[in-house]
Amino acid sequence: MFEQLSQRLDEVFRQLRGHGRLTERNIDESLREIRRSLLEADVSYPVARTFLQRVKERAIGRNVLKSLTPGQQLIRVVHDELVALLGGESSPLRLADHPPTVIMLAGLQGCGKTTVAAKLARQFRLQQRPALLVAADVYRPAAIEQLQTLAAAVGVPVYSGPPGSDPVAICSEALVQARQTSRSVVIIDTAGRLSIDEEMMAELERIRAAVQPHEILFVADSMLGQDAVETARRFHERLEFTGVVLTKLDGDARGGAALSIREVTGKPIKFAGTGEKVEDLTAFHPDRMAARILGMGDVLSLVEKAEQAVEREQARKLEERLRREAFTFEDFLEQLQAVKKMGPLDQLLGMIPGASKALQGVRIEDDAFKHVEAMIRAMTRQERLQPHILNGSRRRRIAQGSGTSIQDVNRLLKQFEAMQKMVRQMSRGRLRRGKVAMPLLGG
Repeated sequence: MFEQLSQRLDEVFRQLRGHGRLTERNIDESLREIRRSLLEADVSYPVARTFLQRVKERAIGRNVLKSLTPGQQLIRVVHDELVALLGGESSPLRLADHPPTVIMLAGLQGCGKTTVAAKLARQFRLQQRPALLVAADVYRPAAIEQLQTLAAAVGVPVYSGPPGSDPVAICSEALVQARQTSRSVVIIDTAGRLSIDEEMMAELERIRAAVQPHEILFVADSMLGQDAVETARRFHERLEFTGVVLTKLDGDARGGAALSIREVTGKPIKFAGTGEKVEDLTAFHPDRMAARILGMGDVLSLVEKAEQAVEREQARKLEERLRREAFTFEDFLEQLQAVKKMGPLDQLLGMIPGASKALQGVRIEDDAFKHVEAMIRAMTRQERLQPHILNGSRRRRIAQGSGTSIQDVNRLLKQFEAMQKMVRQMSRGRLRRGKVAMPLLGG
């Protein structure tokens, strides 16, 4: 999402590094370019103006002009102010002292409320907090069926009333059932409209009064840009929501909503949706997002994804094999499967410091490992464990069985030999126990 903004900011800072020393004039010129970059990214003008005022005050106040590395110092100031703009620190959900915790989702139709409800329910289930989903959208065709389908995928029940039921009554009855069935969390999927209208807002206010939610999350479609910010402001005036969920951060929007919505509403962004799968919902960390915008990567999020994709026991066994220098195609295949679980490749690479810049203009396909996996699966178990037996006839058979060429097979084997060499180097002194935290991305 922030690719265009990141590229523009990188150009500004690259020009700064070319100066032997900085003056207030140089700083003003740089901030003017940053302002243009923010406005092009669809950040609202008042937010951009306030942001740059704070950057300038801190830059001059921290003696940037006397710094040995003035360009780097200014980057740090911009980073710190971006973190503040995005909320300062992550804001976890507030849980009730006496369950169930009631979470109410609100937003326009099509923003992704139903999917977010299921994603949240999955996260709570993984935390050993059983959730109950409430189908309070009785207007949109197939809304209840959609929620039931998603709920079945994450193993969570749905409460819905009979046809014609009042949404307020459905929510109140669901709360009673949650207490009777010892559900820790109740997540209410409310109805939306294509635009804000009085009837919808009045219904949301009645639901809020009836169930007294501990969290009211406004679900914002980040693809809408400044429209999402204005919608958030109007929702907050009526509902006083406690946090924001930004959806579709994996899209090609310019990112202005993420940079503006916290400043305009004063409420934290708590979650970010990064895809359509039920696992594609992550806690929002302002410092990590700021680092990614400035091209610094997000290694912590990458490691968290790896730890979720690789079971601890599996990682321990892999570490033992690495110590014995026994890395095989069987291990490599496991690692490919783990990488696929972690999400789209372009997102993963964007979390590696410098990768986005190095791969600028390179198209990353999600199925980049498809042919590699096909070649490995075309091997017999003995061939996977003992690649050195792959002679010409075996390589020809593998190529035919995987729909690739002999040259592709030869290239894979050469890359695998290089990977084995790297593994041997790691196992001879540089592999510390307990530190295998993420899959080998391989050749």
